[in-house]
This record gives sequence, C-alpha cells and structure tokens, in this order.
Amino acid sequence: MSISIHRVGHLGRRFVTALYPGPPHPADDAWVRSVLRPGEYELWSQLPRHDRRHSIAVARRARVTLAGTDDAADERWAAAALLHDVGKLDAGLGVLGRVGATIAGAAAGRETSKSWTHRRGYTRRVGLYLRHGELGAERIRRVGGTEEAARWAAAHHDPSAWPGTGIPAPVVTALHEADDD
Repeated sequence: MSISIHRVGHLGRRFVTALYPGPPHPADDAWVRSVLRPGEYELWSQLPRHDRRHSIAVARRARVTLAGTDDAADERWAAAALLHDVGKLDAGLGVLGRVGATIAGAAAGRETSKSWTHRRGYTRRVGLYLRHGELGAERIRRVGGTEEAARWAAAHHDPSAWPGTGIPAPVVTALHEADDD
C-alpha cells in the first residue's frame, strides 16, 4: 500500500499542529456547542485538544466550500465534520502512537488491522485506531447523534463507501477536501 506525497504532507501538518497544547478558542467551542446535539457535544469534548481544533478547522473549511449552495446552512454537515474522528478515542493513542499506527496501517493494510483488534497491548490499539471510522459511527449513534454524522464517520476514509452514505455528492466532496487540506 502506498501513501501519496499529498497525504504525507497532510499527515505532517497534522503532526506539527498536534504538538501545540492549546484548547480550541472559546468562541469556536461556543460555536461547536451551538451546532452539535448535547450528546454529540459531550462526545466531541472527549477528543484531545488537537483533534477538537482539527475538527473545527474541517467544519469551517467545509462551510466555506458549501457557501452559496442549498447545503450551506444544513448543520448536519458541520456536525459530520466535527465528529468524523471521534472513533480515535477507542485507541487511546497519543500523537507518536498515531504516527506508528498510520505507518503500520500503510504497511500492512486496513484488512490486516481488523485482526489486530483481537490482540493485546499496542497492536490492539493500532487496530482500533485504524478502525476509527466505524467505531466513531457506533459512538455517534450511541449518543443519539445525527445519522449523517455517523455515516460520514464510518465512510470518510473509504471513497468506495461514499455513495452509500446518502450524503449529497457536493457535501461529500466538501467534507473530504476540508479534512484532507
């Protein structure tokens, strides 16, 4: 399995920004609270600071892309952007552990990673991290989150699954490009 130069750059930027310890700006946190349902907000609040900052940036970029369209004011898409990575909570990996998990997933493939969740220790955590989409979807559903957010969380790393989400194609494109920026 290969990783594109663009993806390496994206992951490198994510790594560097993850090193900054600050929380999201209070105004951003208030905006998130206004967008998400109470259970969704509680779930989002469990994310590490860097993941919360990232999700806010993704939601803001997606909104800019959707501006002027029929989907611009639909808060389901902001919620999907804000919650897309909540499944990473299951792995409990720090920044460096995530780097190792990403490399291991690229080397072994996502199918292999599924069997890792039945192991112990770091290998299990890597497997959980690589399955964060589907695990996040389960978390979103458990807290009564929007089905669109759950579907996007499950599918956001698998372009072949995007048509089955029921999310309009322009929204899928906006969400994906905002996350991959």
